[in-house]
Amino acid sequence: MVGLVFFCCQPPKELPDPPGPPLPGAYQMTSYLPLLQSKRVAVCTNHTGLIGETHLIDSLMKRGVNVTKVFTPEHGFRGFADAGEHVEYKEQELPFQLVSLYGQHRKPTADDMENLDVVVFDIQDVGARFYTYISTMTYVMEACASSGIPFVVLDRPNPNGSYVDGPVLEAEHKSFVGLHPVPIVHGLTPGEFAQMINGEGWLEGGLRCDLTVISCTDWEHHTRYSLPVRPSPNLPDDHSIALYPSLCLFEQTLCSVGRGTAKAFQHIGHPAYPDTTYFFVPESLPGAMNPRFKGEKCFGVDYATDQPV
Repeated sequence: MVGLVFFCCQPPKELPDPPGPPLPGAYQMTSYLPLLQSKRVAVCTNHTGLIGETHLIDSLMKRGVNVTKVFTPEHGFRGFADAGEHVEYKEQELPFQLVSLYGQHRKPTADDMENLDVVVFDIQDVGARFYTYISTMTYVMEACASSGIPFVVLDRPNPNGSYVDGPVLEAEHKSFVGLHPVPIVHGLTPGEFAQMINGEGWLEGGLRCDLTVISCTDWEHHTRYSLPVRPSPNLPDDHSIALYPSLCLFEQTLCSVGRGTAKAFQHIGHPAYPDTTYFFVPESLPGAMNPRFKGEKCFGVDYATDQPV
């Protein structure tokens, strides 16, 4: 197993601390509230769309913004659903409609876009090509471009944004876990990625989206950024986020990457691995209810011990 480790995605060993606390675009409310006033607004977001401890949607509604619809990506609005699990919402007593873009459809339909004036995107990404939030962003951009609806990205720092590495996706392997010809570690924030998608003509039919990006403050690509909330169920901390671009490749092998443990994407293992000095036992956890090798001892390698954060 050790001989199979991929070293294509290794972050720098040391990153300087930022001069002040990085503030995502969502904090810059004076920059985007004028774009939303007297508009019918849809927000594409999940549990990561926070301003401090308050969700963006609550902040918008308290300021009189008419949020009529909320689009949600993989893992659902609260971020608990398993990877790959389709999410659908039953009728709920909410002031807006919840629409899953990881259920019956992954791209907003013409009906979904009806009666909307603007769409806001605010989701924390981790900078790996196969992390599906950017694919969802692409499909929402396409729907906006087709409908002539402006698209506003509230940008967030990329915790793996200090480097670019790994092979570029080949066109014949395009899928929801890789839509664009970028390296495994692309180094871009969601706002920068949206600008690249627009500029390179990657939207279906060569469409261009009416795009506005609200940038982060006090963050540069070479500075450190620790996420205030896990971006998905199986990326619990900085160690997992840093190792994810490399260890996720083992999902296509017989190995477990630690789903169902507190250290998902920090170690890999298999019940038949010959070195028994290190092991973990996957169990049912939120976001990993039926992990590979559930209840079995998986012997393997722990990578978090040598990983700087």
